[in-house]
Amino acid sequence: QHAGGGGAEGPGGAWDFLEVYLANLEAKARQVAALLPARGRRGANDELFREGSRLRRQLAKLALIFSHMHAELGALFPGGKYRGDSYQLTKAAAHAFWRERCGARCVLPWAELQSLLSTCHPVEPGATAQALCSTIDLTCSGHVSVFEFDIFTRLFQPWPTLLKNWQLLAVSHPGYMAFLTYEEVQERLQACRDKPGSYIFRPSCTRLGQWAIGYVSSDGSILQTIPPNRPLFQVLLEGQKDGSFLYPDGKNHNPDLAELCRAEPQQHIHVSERRDSQTCPFCRCEIKGHEAVSIHQFRGGTAEGGADNVAAHPAPLSLLQVAPCAPSLPPRSDLPPRSDLPPRRPRSECQLEAPLALPRLRAPLPLPRIRTMASALWNASSRAQATEGATEKST
Repeated sequence: QHAGGGGAEGPGGAWDFLEVYLANLEAKARQVAALLPARGRRGANDELFREGSRLRRQLAKLALIFSHMHAELGALFPGGKYRGDSYQLTKAAAHAFWRERCGARCVLPWAELQSLLSTCHPVEPGATAQALCSTIDLTCSGHVSVFEFDIFTRLFQPWPTLLKNWQLLAVSHPGYMAFLTYEEVQERLQACRDKPGSYIFRPSCTRLGQWAIGYVSSDGSILQTIPPNRPLFQVLLEGQKDGSFLYPDGKNHNPDLAELCRAEPQQHIHVSERRDSQTCPFCRCEIKGHEAVSIHQFRGGTAEGGADNVAAHPAPLSLLQVAPCAPSLPPRSDLPPRSDLPPRRPRSECQLEAPLALPRLRAPLPLPRIRTMASALWNASSRAQATEGATEKST
């Protein structure tokens, strides 16, 4: 087994997960039972089923926790077989962090994860750490599974600014709502129907790892949408520009998220032909998220800018418009120059950032030199007879 645990019986493996899972399931069931009215107490029953009441809110939160627990169990035990030791996190950087720091374990106590996370994303102790725990620990068990960590890193991507994104979007943003249902979003925005551009956002209950945004449209309608898999701050900034997301929870102050765009790192990669597919072309896993990257065409170094100046001149992705360069053929002195062909482009214009692997071309083989005889006859019926006739004539 891996040094970090794993397997059905190893530390942090299936048995440890099921022990935490069942203990949490029992605890949450007791909380539900405490909300239910005792026999003969109809007053408590009325409060529980009244929209907006305190007991109703607690019951809705517990219902969401049970839903998250069911999704977690299905993700780590697909088809009833344990796969927590090989669970693939959606974001590559998050997957590398978990496997390097946590090994093959699928669950660990929050205190240990906080210590490991602080090695690359420092977490202030106290109230900040407690708020972070309540965001990551979807099932409220005091432990964090690889599934819950996957959901958190998808919601607050990208990885290099993970906790900064979380602080600006979840801790200080007035539009963030946790453990809210579709109906509760509709009810909360009713008070803002006369203020188009009012909005709130929450983690989706049906599509874990994605955001659901509710907002008041220009005609006073209350709409809810799940944007594509990309950083939330980009979606909110675009909505701010077009007037959809202006007033978080009806408030006039809309936080400025532009600094997250400035802090977002850019990746430089070489891509092959793109295809419309929902699976990864390498591992065939489902594509659950997308990240924006900046692609620059290689132009070669010059005396003025040099090779380091390539990133300053972005070019659109048009690999198919760049003709590959093959070795030139030797000149033919017996043919006149052609004037109908365009002038040859310099070789530097054909270079790509990653050269394509093209077959090496060989120059044409030289043809054998044939001696012609003025008096030779070429009426022989076979090659051998022709050769004999030419030999006899030459003698």
